[in-house]
Amino acid sequence: MATAAAASASEPETDPKAGPEAEGEEDEVKADRTRSKVLTRAVATATYKTMGPAWDQQQEEGVSESDGEEELAMASSAESSPGEDEWEYDEEEEKNQLEIERLEEQLSINVYDYNCHVDLIRLLRLEGELTKVRVARQKMSEIFPLTEELWLEWLHDEISMALDSLDREHVYDLFEKAVKDYICPNIWLEYGQYSVGGIGQKGGLEKVRSVFERALSSVGLHMTKGLAIWEAYREFENAIVEAARLEKVHSLFRRQLAIPLYDMEATFAEYEEWSEDPVPEAVIQSYHKALQQLEKYKPYEEALLEAEAPRLAEYQAYIDFEMKIGDPARIQLIFERALVENCLVPDLWIRYSQYLDRQLKVKDLVLSVHSRAVRNCPWTVALWSRYLLAMERHGVDHQVISVTFEKALSAGFIQATDYVEIWQAYLDYLRRRVDFKQDSSKELEELRSAFTRALEYLKQEVEERFNESGDPSCMIMQNWARIEARLCNNMQKARELWDSIMTKGNAKYANMWLEYYNLERAHGDTQHCRKALHRAVQCTSDYPEHVCEVLLTMERTEGTLEDWDIAVQKTETRLSRVNEQRIKAAEKEATLAQQEEEKAEHRKKARAEKKAQKKKKTRGADKRKANEEDEKEWGDDEEERPSKRRKLENSIPAAAEAPDLEVEMGLFGKSASVDGTPPSKQKERAAALKRDVPKVPHDSSKDSVTVFVSNLPYSMEEPAVKLRPLFEACGEVVEVRPVFSKRGDFRGYCYVEFKEEKSALQALELDRKNVVGGRPMFVSPCVDKSKNPDFKVFRYSTALEKHKLFVSGLPFSCTKEELEEIFKAHGTVKDIRLVTNRAGKPKGLAYVEYENESQASQAVMKMDGMTIKENVIKVAISNPPQRKVPEKPEAREGPGGPNVPRQIYGARGKGRTQLSLLPRALHRPSTTGAQAENGPALKPAVTSEATEAPKMSNADFAKLLLRK
Repeated sequence: MATAAAASASEPETDPKAGPEAEGEEDEVKADRTRSKVLTRAVATATYKTMGPAWDQQQEEGVSESDGEEELAMASSAESSPGEDEWEYDEEEEKNQLEIERLEEQLSINVYDYNCHVDLIRLLRLEGELTKVRVARQKMSEIFPLTEELWLEWLHDEISMALDSLDREHVYDLFEKAVKDYICPNIWLEYGQYSVGGIGQKGGLEKVRSVFERALSSVGLHMTKGLAIWEAYREFENAIVEAARLEKVHSLFRRQLAIPLYDMEATFAEYEEWSEDPVPEAVIQSYHKALQQLEKYKPYEEALLEAEAPRLAEYQAYIDFEMKIGDPARIQLIFERALVENCLVPDLWIRYSQYLDRQLKVKDLVLSVHSRAVRNCPWTVALWSRYLLAMERHGVDHQVISVTFEKALSAGFIQATDYVEIWQAYLDYLRRRVDFKQDSSKELEELRSAFTRALEYLKQEVEERFNESGDPSCMIMQNWARIEARLCNNMQKARELWDSIMTKGNAKYANMWLEYYNLERAHGDTQHCRKALHRAVQCTSDYPEHVCEVLLTMERTEGTLEDWDIAVQKTETRLSRVNEQRIKAAEKEATLAQQEEEKAEHRKKARAEKKAQKKKKTRGADKRKANEEDEKEWGDDEEERPSKRRKLENSIPAAAEAPDLEVEMGLFGKSASVDGTPPSKQKERAAALKRDVPKVPHDSSKDSVTVFVSNLPYSMEEPAVKLRPLFEACGEVVEVRPVFSKRGDFRGYCYVEFKEEKSALQALELDRKNVVGGRPMFVSPCVDKSKNPDFKVFRYSTALEKHKLFVSGLPFSCTKEELEEIFKAHGTVKDIRLVTNRAGKPKGLAYVEYENESQASQAVMKMDGMTIKENVIKVAISNPPQRKVPEKPEAREGPGGPNVPRQIYGARGKGRTQLSLLPRALHRPSTTGAQAENGPALKPAVTSEATEAPKMSNADFAKLLLRK
């Protein structure tokens, strides 16, 4: 085992001495080393039994890694002729050095860049910079808690370099720091195993037992991993040749069997085999009780084993279960287990710290958890506020609390209001330190200077960064004014503060004046109350009636006749002026509304006139078209007719004979046919052709197993054939029903029906998937819009997302991979979404999602205003504006009046464009016009040429001859 070897190698060497005394000491040292190796192997054996080959493999990797470093160092020290490999090595080393310098510079700007710390440590370790990598690890551990992998890597490196007792003490200190960050059974095992290597030193045995006992207190209740600690501890005690070891091992077996752990049956069988005496009845009862408890816990443990990390929902359910039982040790353990995988979830830290504050109230434990919380989620102001309260609650030194507050200010909050909140928490703490019975004190002066500094900080630092102070109502100044008035009896200072508050845009609000009036009423005098209300009457614009009423009430109670007259005059003048302003505003609003109505009426008339003109043009074109078709029918041979006829794609095949032409014309509304085909035959052929036009029946009862697919290209050929393989990946497809127009053209959407509902739900994940030519395909649930008019599916959040960025101003040629390469320099990018139009063309916008809020806020500061391909981009936290709620369908009036259905005119009434999208051949004849034998007669045009006889074509003359 790697650690055993390292522990053995790290034993202190003795100086060679002459004589039998030296030989005796050497024999004693050898005996200690042999004993240490035996104990280490015993612990390693227990670890291997419980953890399996993975643990041994992990240790071997540590050995091979350290050996590889030694070989690399030896190879680098050896002299060799400069060759191609050496040049390549120099280039790689130079590249790494440049990257190290860049990372160090970036950390000097923002010390809270987690990924930057990790990359720097990796490169320094690769370059063999042992001193620098130790310093880098130390700095990172002061700011962030390290993961189990980072700690084990650090510990293995330090163990391999430990040469004397001082180095061993340094490794012990590292272990102590490591076990405080997170609950890690593997680190505790490594700690116990390493401590066994120092058993030959003074107090070594007590040190090993102390480590294992603390490990049992920390992770001994862990149902899946706690067994390894128990096994290692027992094997260690078995390896010690002492008279009292039997009782110690008996005690460990009994303690373990009283705790619900996995593989308890095997432990009980091992105890029976090991013990020379029968197992006591009390131990058997405790064992059966633990088995019953294990059955209660198994569903939650199995849910954790089946789920994928981070398993927050499963841990929350487990925590709720433990809270109901109420065992503090188990509650603490399940919180710690949950935080290992969800260390960046502020709500989980808040819940844990709240439980410790209210229930356990153990100083060291509470403060440790609060400290770890702010190190994991430094961007969450609620955690810092709770930390300050906890330190004050447990009597922490004032200097330590002040240092913690300064750390909070440099944590990089992402909202201006967060800085106001942390300042308020700190000022409240300083206020509670002051003894206001004294006229002046050091604490009071510190409080006043803190208030002054807070106002300057919000004005300079916060306002420059967020373009707002975060305190529009001046709550900090209000608190300061209350403290000066109520606790310090300094109304002059309070009035100065309120004057400053009113000059910051708050003079127009009635509630601000009434707050000031109440303060004067309680701690000032009547003269200043009257003065404040007179100013309020003149300045208030939101609720002047309320302020006037308060002034009149005060004068009715305390004022003289002169004061009453002045108050009545001022209030009447002010209210009359306010009423005039309101009347003018109402008139202006009514005028604007009337202008809008007139504009709408004008647009309505203009559309009606355009519509009438287009109808006239359409009818004239139809008449000319009909005449041209009659001429072609009369003059051309039968073999040429099909090529001259209008063809319908995907629906009506071209015909080669004249009867087919007559059927087609009959289908298109012609009232007469040229040849003598019986009307019954014509109807049968027309019906057959209508049946050929695809119709898409839909059963609304199958909406749960059907998805609606839209935004498909109109030019897609055989959409059912092309879409079926795509959706069959989600489950068995019953039918793909594309929708065609009456002409047989694909309309760009279809229905896909599945056999099972879960397949339809899985198919929704194909939404926005690119199909032909990069065009995104929209996949949504099948919902009847007539029954659910407000139904709308939008898969992305429209609320504030602090871990997601909105990027605008991007060049259209920018790809997702290029964006990821740029933004990953500031954190771990989880997803990037380029915004496109319906045709799949980029709009120059994107959303970038990071792992946490801290990385997102860093990216905003670094990336906003950056130039990408000659385009200056804008980067901000994703917070889409709220969309206006559309009017209900029944409240919307179309151009035809309030009773026009929405389906006729669409969402915004009838469109301005009045183009007729119906083929001219399909226009129905007008019922009001006179019918001619060869088609509908046109209405007489309202022109000077209306009285002239219409010109007759060759076809008209031919028909006249036939009638004769």
